[in-house]
Amino acid sequence: MEELKALIVGIVQGFTEFLPVSSSGHIVIAQELLGLDFGEENLTFAIILHCATALSTIVVFRHDIWNIIKGLVAFKDKNAMGFALYVVVSMIPAAVAGLFFLEQLETLFSNLRVVGFSLLITALLLYFADRQTDNTGQLSATKSFFIGLAQMMAAILPGLSRSGSTIATAVILKIDRTVAARFSFLMVLPLILGATLKKIFDSSGSASPSTQTVSVAALALGFLAAFICGLIACKWMIALVKQAKLAYFSYYCALVGFGVLVYTFIGA
Repeated sequence: MEELKALIVGIVQGFTEFLPVSSSGHIVIAQELLGLDFGEENLTFAIILHCATALSTIVVFRHDIWNIIKGLVAFKDKNAMGFALYVVVSMIPAAVAGLFFLEQLETLFSNLRVVGFSLLITALLLYFADRQTDNTGQLSATKSFFIGLAQMMAAILPGLSRSGSTIATAVILKIDRTVAARFSFLMVLPLILGATLKKIFDSSGSASPSTQTVSVAALALGFLAAFICGLIACKWMIALVKQAKLAYFSYYCALVGFGVLVYTFIGA
């Protein structure tokens, strides 16, 4: 049963990581409904699932990533160097939050009521972004920093969609929708790698090993499910952003958010 539940959570992660409905929030909801408790390994399992969707991002954007790397190595492609600089700038807020507020993140990660309120915030962001008609602007260091702030808040609050908040912020800042989606998906890759390395380093440096509460089979199934579903959702989301259909996700997040809050205040 643990493997089956981990598989379901992996599927949820894969689809909701790219769709603007909050992967972390849906994982918390799924674990609550399935009665799945990962104990001390909760955050570790979440990082593994995020690594799976990060891998799917690399596969989908492999040509973009390779062109950026070539441009940086050659020191000639100004567009590649500028894009890389904007990614670095966007990382600063979330990196600070991860380095200094990790314990608070672990506490909020299992708070279902926080998920409900954050989903309502996601709904509002998507609603206002969908109403934005001027998307002729370009990326800049300042705009990248504000998008990074949105990513930081999404890292702190489960239920606040990372892709939803970053894409919505970029669109509200009048950035082209295609560029907004591309930047949103690529800017998170270095942070996922950094979070994974930090987790490994902290685990190896601990005085006594932590109890493994999730089987290797469950982790593998969750990873595989998240990777495959992530490939599908990433391509789908790019098309949806181009077509300006964020309002549908806004209504969905509002509905789920209210449902979660009702559950926490009445049914829990």
